[in-house]
Amino acid sequence: MNKDIERRTLRKITWRIVPFIMLLYFIAYIDRVNIGFAALTMKQDLGFSASILGFGAGIFFWGYFLFEVPSNVILHKVGARMWIARVMLTWGIISGAMAFVQGTTSFYVMRFLLGAAEAGFFPGIILYLSYWFPARHRAGVTSFFMAAAPISTALGSPISAALLEMNGVMGLRGWQWMFVLEAIPAVILGVVVFFYMTDKPEKATWLKEDERTWLVNAMNEEAAGKADGAKHGILSGLANPRVLALALIYFGTSAGLYTMGIWAPQIIKQLGVSSMTVGFLNAIPPIVSVAAMILWSRHSDRTGERTWHVILACLAAAIGLVVAAGANGMVGLIAALTLVNIGISCAKPPLWSMPTGFLSGAAAATGIATINSIGNLGGFAGPAMIGWIKDQTGSFTGGLYFVAGLLVLSAVLTLVLSRFKVAAPVPANALAH
Repeated sequence: MNKDIERRTLRKITWRIVPFIMLLYFIAYIDRVNIGFAALTMKQDLGFSASILGFGAGIFFWGYFLFEVPSNVILHKVGARMWIARVMLTWGIISGAMAFVQGTTSFYVMRFLLGAAEAGFFPGIILYLSYWFPARHRAGVTSFFMAAAPISTALGSPISAALLEMNGVMGLRGWQWMFVLEAIPAVILGVVVFFYMTDKPEKATWLKEDERTWLVNAMNEEAAGKADGAKHGILSGLANPRVLALALIYFGTSAGLYTMGIWAPQIIKQLGVSSMTVGFLNAIPPIVSVAAMILWSRHSDRTGERTWHVILACLAAAIGLVVAAGANGMVGLIAALTLVNIGISCAKPPLWSMPTGFLSGAAAATGIATINSIGNLGGFAGPAMIGWIKDQTGSFTGGLYFVAGLLVLSAVLTLVLSRFKVAAPVPANALAH
């Protein structure tokens, strides 16, 4: 009987929650990395060098870094519904205001403010999933949520490229139209979140009474059994060595993700194709990576193994970056970028299943936010270094090698930590009864 209730409940909460948060992340990721497409024409219009573009794209993550932990603590206190709605409304407004950037200073300021506004969204959703889904199902669910990022690139690339063609309409540049029109969905969905999202299982009136009771009991039992059961305060989430170690691992994967999100259009463009062709070619790698990520994370859930699922994926992405650095033809380049996308996408769900396996409550809120805020500084380091090296050498090669090195470091650190049982996975049968 319990198994029947479990199946019914998980199916219902999956259909209620996962497609909706995928849509939210889809919009968030477009607004975060559409600077990569805007730069195809914005760079010339405003006279930006590769260094300025890379630094400005990456400074987003310093806003993230400074505001992410307090944002997630507030979310834990006031509830996801109210706080995620606030996050989306403010980031939508600021993303649209990117259309009015005039030069280097305003570019840096607006990118920083965008990061500050969006701080808390991603770790807030990861925390939110830990309220609703038992640990043994979490990597699979997280993979569907995170699939929104590559899907966003796949669908957003040709859309962004098409919006660039609106150059001159009503006196605005194509990149200005792109920022304005791609910001509108975030504002609309911010309002929808307030009325649609349910904070905790206890408040889920859309579940039957037996389903709600099973879910509340299962999540309470899991929280009571976590390794750090006596240390669920804010400071334990910040000071836990596993949290800091996972943040360093995530640093490398973030450098890889945002190198692709921000610089891949420029890397493809240098082979002499049109912006629209760039849009379609840039959509190929993330489409393939979505399927790979879902299969990889399901395998991780089924086996209860996290460590090697992270290591192998990081190494695959590093190899792809090295191959991309030496690729001369379009087929070889797209194949290499596809391998990079697969590796980065596959590393993230098992990695994000680790912290919620040993933290709960306020410690989970701060721990997840700490991992994401420190780790996402890789989103500054990767793009900024690539821009600087490009200006110094005239080539993307050195920058791609640099990011590949960060991913190898992530793989090595994951292996070392596993030997000291610092990032031990949650057993697949942890909640079996």
